[in-house]
Amino acid sequence: MNVHDSERMAGLLEADGLVPVESVPQAAARATAAGDGGADVVVINTCSVRENAATKLYGNLGQLASVKRGRPGMQIAVGGCLAQQERARILQRAPYVDAVFGTHNIDVLPALLRRAAHNHEAAVEIEESLKTFPSTLPTKRESDAAAWVSISVGCNNTCTFCIVPQLRGKERDRRPGEILAEVEAVVSEGALEVTLLGQNVNSYGVSFGQRGAFADLLRAAGQVPGLERLRFTSPHPAAFTPDVIDAMAETPTVMPSLHMPLQSGSDAILRAMRRSYRSARFLRILQQVRQRIPHAAITTDIIVGFPGETEDDFQATLDVVEQSRFSSAFTFLYSMRPGTPAADREDQIPEDVKLERYQRLLALQERISAEENQKLEGREVEVLIGQGEGRKDGATERVSGRAKDNRLVHVGVPTGAKRPRPGDFVTATITHGAPHHLVADSGLGGGTFAVRRTRAGDLWESKVTPATNAISLGMPIMRAPK
Repeated sequence: MNVHDSERMAGLLEADGLVPVESVPQAAARATAAGDGGADVVVINTCSVRENAATKLYGNLGQLASVKRGRPGMQIAVGGCLAQQERARILQRAPYVDAVFGTHNIDVLPALLRRAAHNHEAAVEIEESLKTFPSTLPTKRESDAAAWVSISVGCNNTCTFCIVPQLRGKERDRRPGEILAEVEAVVSEGALEVTLLGQNVNSYGVSFGQRGAFADLLRAAGQVPGLERLRFTSPHPAAFTPDVIDAMAETPTVMPSLHMPLQSGSDAILRAMRRSYRSARFLRILQQVRQRIPHAAITTDIIVGFPGETEDDFQATLDVVEQSRFSSAFTFLYSMRPGTPAADREDQIPEDVKLERYQRLLALQERISAEENQKLEGREVEVLIGQGEGRKDGATERVSGRAKDNRLVHVGVPTGAKRPRPGDFVTATITHGAPHHLVADSGLGGGTFAVRRTRAGDLWESKVTPATNAISLGMPIMRAPK
């Protein structure tokens, strides 16, 4: 969600006449060399899911303060979830920030920067509800080959550990026609892969009273001419229905990958989290998915050390992980978020206990990931070469991308072969499975290696210059043209 929002912020600034650069020092150096005196704009788009987000924000702002002292015209803006939460308090800790805006009013960013420059004081604007749906705003996509398309914003769930509903608001769904029109638009611009995005995608349609709307949307989006890969994130196990599994299995462009957040394998902890499913239902969903889509790669989220978690509760999580055979898992130490019910509980788990459990979970998942990836050795895969993932190392000249099941694959390019570009497809055979990636060096031994050039690759090639080939959208950095 934050990457999607960052692309919109960058798009707004570019539409306002700014041009992107790669780094803050480079921005200052270029402007000094050019002698234009133009103001740089640095936007930090924040998250508030975990406690270290605030530490990271103020650490970044501290580094930017010294840059700004040497360049008084530079402007700094802070947006996103932490801005929605902290509001004017950001200025108390970092008075040199020029603009603060929230999750509901991304569209005001250029106006806030102009207002701050005109008034010579910080501009703060936080809305309590969504003003403009983000997908109606200009965008500067991170990849020519892949695009995010938002189908909803906000969340109606009340998970006791989560701050998102307070900062993103209640769920609001876009109409199917608007979504399909955006999918068609990004495909016409060269995108080969689209990810449908929402806090809880499989509850899509509730706001306009249409049951089965998400399954219908998958089928319809999957038929858009020119679209080769369709993904979605994230579903909620409590609302995941068989019609979605049928749509995944019966729509060729829907990829065999699924992110299904577990959070805990303990029914007692799931109840305390207000996650309205239990471990048996979760495992049953995975079984149903694998019956219809045998080669599906399933990933998950897991929280370790939720308040009140006993050793038996944690062992239940390990048991579910063992049974689930996730291809990978995003594992987190529980982080207290002010304003959430879980943060007020007195039975917080000591940090050393959380860390020890986390290490055990990590070791288990590393073993499972390695075993599952090793099973793929000898299988032929089609890899969409990523933009920004680049080569694995200089010695092998490998390029990197994602297989249909979303596993990361490093592909060896034979000497003399035409190098695939970001956005091109490569077909190769898996030669090694590691815990976090696959290696496909089949072409280096005279085996399968084939490149399918695409329009997305053409677009990437047309934009690359010797000076730059990437834009960091986590912190869009813009400069006024001379």
